[in-house]
Amino acid sequence: MKKIMVLLSFVCTVLVADEFETAAKAYEAGDYQKAFKHTKIACDNGNYKGCGFLGALYYNGQGVRQNYKEAFKYYKLACDNGEYLGCGSLGFLYANGQGVEQNHKEAFKYFKIACDNGVYRSCYNLGVSYERGQGVKQSYKEANKYYKIACDNGNYKGCGFLGTLYYNGQGVRQNYKEASKYYKLACDNGEYLGCYNFGLLYVNGLGVEQNYKEAFKYFKIACDNGVNCGCNNLGFLYKSGRGVRQSYSTAKEYYGKACDLGYQQGCAVFAMLNKDGY
Repeated sequence: MKKIMVLLSFVCTVLVADEFETAAKAYEAGDYQKAFKHTKIACDNGNYKGCGFLGALYYNGQGVRQNYKEAFKYYKLACDNGEYLGCGSLGFLYANGQGVEQNHKEAFKYFKIACDNGVYRSCYNLGVSYERGQGVKQSYKEANKYYKIACDNGNYKGCGFLGTLYYNGQGVRQNYKEASKYYKLACDNGEYLGCYNFGLLYVNGLGVEQNYKEAFKYFKIACDNGVNCGCNNLGFLYKSGRGVRQSYSTAKEYYGKACDLGYQQGCAVFAMLNKDGY
C-alpha cells in the first residue's frame, strides 16, 4: 500500500509540473488565458513557482483582469514557500503601495530575503533602499555593496547606479575611471541611462579623454532608446558643432524630441530656435 501511495504522489507531482510547463509554453505563445488556467491548477496543487507566476499574471493583467491584491496574495504564497522571486515581487508591491498599503520597511524586508537567496534584481532594489533611506537608515556604503552584488551578477541597472556612486564619491572614494567602467558596462547591456552618463564623461574628460565624437555616439544611443536628456545633449552638440557638423535645424529636432519625452529644458531651447526661424 505504501508503494502505491508513493507512486501516486510521484504521478501527482509530475502532473503538476506538466501543468506549469503547459502554462509556460502558452505564455510564450501569447495565449495568456491558457497560461492563467494551467498556472492556477499548478499553484492550487502546490507548485509554488506557479503561484509566483500567477501573481505576475494578476499584476500585469495577462489572461485575467489586473488585480494587485490577488498579485500580492500569490506572490506571498510563493515567497512563504521558498520561491524567492516571489519575495522580490512582494517587496516591489510594498514599495509602490500596489495591492497593499505602502510600507518601505516591509519592502526592504522582502528585498533582503530575495537578495540573500540569489534574486539579484532585489539586491539592486536594496541598493536603492539604502541610497534613499527608504525602510532603512540611509547608507551610501551599503548602497554601494548591494549595487555591486547586483552588477556582478548581471543586473546592469545596478552597474549604472554603482557608476553614479563612484562619480559622486558616495560611499566610496570618488573615481571617474571606475564610474566610466560601470557606466559603459550598463550601456553595453541595455541600460541606456548609463550610455547618457558615459557620454557626459566624454564631454567633460572625466575618467576618459575628452572626445565629443564619442560623447555624440553615446548620447545618440541613449536618445534612440528614450532617454530624454540624451536627446537634449545631442541638440547641444549639433547647436555648438562639437563632435558633429553644426546644424541648428537638427539641433532643433533633437531639442524637440527631448521636449516630447518630458525634458523641459529641451522645450525652452526648441521654442527659442523656432522663434529664430530654424
